[in-house]
Amino acid sequence: MVTAVRHLGPNWYAAVMGTAAVATAGAALPVPRVPGLRTVCAAVWALSLLLLLALLAARALHWTHHRDQARAHLLDPAVAPFYGCLSMALLAVGGGALTVGRDWIGDDAALALDVVLFTAGTATGLAAAVAVPYLMAVRHRPQAAQASPVWLLPLVAPMVAAAVGPLLVPHLPPGQARATLLLGCVAMFGLSLLATLLMLPLVFTRLITGGPLPLALTPSLFLVLGPLGQSTTAVGAFADAAPGALPAPYGESLGVLAVLYGVPVMGFALLWLGLAGAHVVRARRHGMGFAMTWWAFTFPVGTCVTGAAALARHTGLFVYDGLAVALYGLLLAAWAVAAVHTARGLFSGALLAAPRSAPVAPRPVTVRTTSGAVR
Repeated sequence: MVTAVRHLGPNWYAAVMGTAAVATAGAALPVPRVPGLRTVCAAVWALSLLLLLALLAARALHWTHHRDQARAHLLDPAVAPFYGCLSMALLAVGGGALTVGRDWIGDDAALALDVVLFTAGTATGLAAAVAVPYLMAVRHRPQAAQASPVWLLPLVAPMVAAAVGPLLVPHLPPGQARATLLLGCVAMFGLSLLATLLMLPLVFTRLITGGPLPLALTPSLFLVLGPLGQSTTAVGAFADAAPGALPAPYGESLGVLAVLYGVPVMGFALLWLGLAGAHVVRARRHGMGFAMTWWAFTFPVGTCVTGAAALARHTGLFVYDGLAVALYGLLLAAWAVAAVHTARGLFSGALLAAPRSAPVAPRPVTVRTTSGAVR
């Protein structure tokens, strides 16, 4: 077991995030009650909790017995941004505890679990949002041509905290406590949004001027949907929690923000979904095989489901009901494919094996013939 986790990177938390997204997005669907849907969502949430616990234990073994590899991950510009996934996995499972997990573990246990995971996830997310860009600037020093949507991961983590934090607001005493938590979530929304707006042009410029991403990285284009869908979800959650937490003018203002911000951002998310989907189809035709990057098809799409559901609540438009359902169908398909391939790779050992090293090209040699000619 100790040897098996040597190459277990922080990117594995994406599987937890994607599984939790299936549960929370399903519970948020703006549709009439579907028999059995909530029970299935609760079961999927329980699976995400088990995956989180197993992965936390495995990563603890990794850091205890393979510190050299763990430090190498931190100093690798292709791996370090995935440390944002730890925060998002904690937050996704914690938020799911209050939305669907309470059906199985009870309200008190769900609240306690969410408090613990929200606190830990927020702290690690804010740390990653500072530490990873710092390492990129000081130690990694990547080139602009290496820009990748993966760079967004540590910056999106505070946005996830901003989106799930309002779930805890009604459980706090009225007054200062509720207002502080809600406005703290708004602050995390702002810092994540502005940081994303700084980073996203680098990614888009790289895509347009540098050509398609490498095949294995192509699914990471879906990561751009994360801050778009999650920020739309967040403003909707602010509007839901504001009436009992903030004075009258601000509650109504956040309701207006949920629509005026969410509608155009969701429009851009659909544009990006089409662009990213076209790149994935192209990459598949060129031989793109399964990699853990396929989990990028899950959580970001799940945030768009909850974002569309929030717009359906605040606009009353049926078009957002249909959009949420359609995106959820895409999420289910993506999760099933990624889960099957991941399970297969785990049982075969292929996903836990050391990365293949690139073949070394033979050094050029100069041969002089007996006639003196050089070849």
